[in-house]
Amino acid sequence: MNKNYILQIETATPACSVAVSLDGDVITTVGAEENNIHATHLTVFIEKALQDAGISVRDLATIAVSMGPGSYTGLRIGVSAAKGLCYALDIPLIAIDTLSAMFCGFSKRIIQENEKVLLCPMIDARRMEVYSALYDKQGHQVVPVGANIIDQDFFHAYEEEGYQLHLFGSGAPKFNTLFEANPLIHVYDDFSNSAAHMTVQAFEKLNSQSFEDVAYFEPYYLKDFIATTPKKK
Repeated sequence: MNKNYILQIETATPACSVAVSLDGDVITTVGAEENNIHATHLTVFIEKALQDAGISVRDLATIAVSMGPGSYTGLRIGVSAAKGLCYALDIPLIAIDTLSAMFCGFSKRIIQENEKVLLCPMIDARRMEVYSALYDKQGHQVVPVGANIIDQDFFHAYEEEGYQLHLFGSGAPKFNTLFEANPLIHVYDDFSNSAAHMTVQAFEKLNSQSFEDVAYFEPYYLKDFIATTPKKK
């Protein structure tokens, strides 16, 4: 059987998603978007995706996992599952930048050849902070990944140059009110992360053999996890 099957895992946001692809095409996608389901649903989704694709884990060439930034807990669960499968099956691990995958998943919706556009995938962090980056329509990173506090002047330099800015992802909806009167900034609240968005990059990395060291790979948390406990009243 063809050994270019890739199992793709996305757990960086509230979306828990699994896809199977072959030679750069998505065969099947399974997932749901709900808080705190990754630990209980990921294994089930993996089994369902493989079943729907008509293959077993032994047919996989590699595992591709969303590497972050994003939810500390979600990333840890997804990466642990991916590494466990790679160890068990003795196959390589591919890591895909979460924001870059989001760009791939969203870009075809709005980009016209002659438009001056910038795309800003956003993952909700806390309050007015998001994990974000800024991409041109070719997918080149204009502003690198960062933990950013967004205010009404954050994109001012690009607005002055006449760019249309498109904000999307789990962190975007909270800026609806902030930018609702700005004709150059468009906020989308209907975009969900999906493992299917990783397909093109995962296939490219398989072909170029751009693999991670399974033993030492860690997610890109971007910020340190801070555990808190309720204070006594």
